[in-house]
Amino acid sequence: MQLHTREWGTGDRIALLVHGIMSDHRTWRRVGPALAGRGYRVIAVDLRGHGESGRGEYSAELFADDLAETLPAGAELALGHSLGGIALALAVDRLRPQRAVYSDPAWPLGRGEAPDPALFAQFKGWTRATIKTLNPRWEEADVDVELATLAAWDAGTAVSLSGAAAYDRTPDKPLVPSLVQVADPSFLITEEIKGDLAGRGFEVRTVSGAGHTIHRDDFDGFMGSLEGWI
Repeated sequence: MQLHTREWGTGDRIALLVHGIMSDHRTWRRVGPALAGRGYRVIAVDLRGHGESGRGEYSAELFADDLAETLPAGAELALGHSLGGIALALAVDRLRPQRAVYSDPAWPLGRGEAPDPALFAQFKGWTRATIKTLNPRWEEADVDVELATLAAWDAGTAVSLSGAAAYDRTPDKPLVPSLVQVADPSFLITEEIKGDLAGRGFEVRTVSGAGHTIHRDDFDGFMGSLEGWI
């Protein structure tokens, strides 16, 4: 499936952004311009079932296939958050970016520590008050974005990743130089998993005090943890 995309900047240096579940390209409202300011042409997708992209069947493999079909290979940087980290890892052999960043990736959903993805379907009805209570560090613009992206999101994407489809998707090793950003605390990446990832060849950096959506919870910390990778 060809995905809807949003771009910032121009030039030959390309950065790819892949959002997490319930979201779309609008989650990168600060990251896209910041990377463009560093000389990148930034391309952000709406995964299938999200934003302005099409609907249909859902699986991690289909999310990855869509990335490979939509995005250019050989980008200088590719960054995936949460579900986007799963999709990017499954497509990285075809996209072959020079560097990959996985921001609090949802790889360990099947290890037992993380919640069943089907539970995310109930978030479809979140109110502004709920979002602000759960994310006290977010700017009002991010709350606005969350309400808009939830309205555009097909909750079937969450159900498709539950049950038998939810298993450990941690890559055996990075196929390109790869950084894993970890929230603090992270409901996905435990200290044990951080050690496991380092042993597999990933660089691991924790953004102290940041929630799961690191780029919205602590934008400066998010960007700071990317130094040397962007």
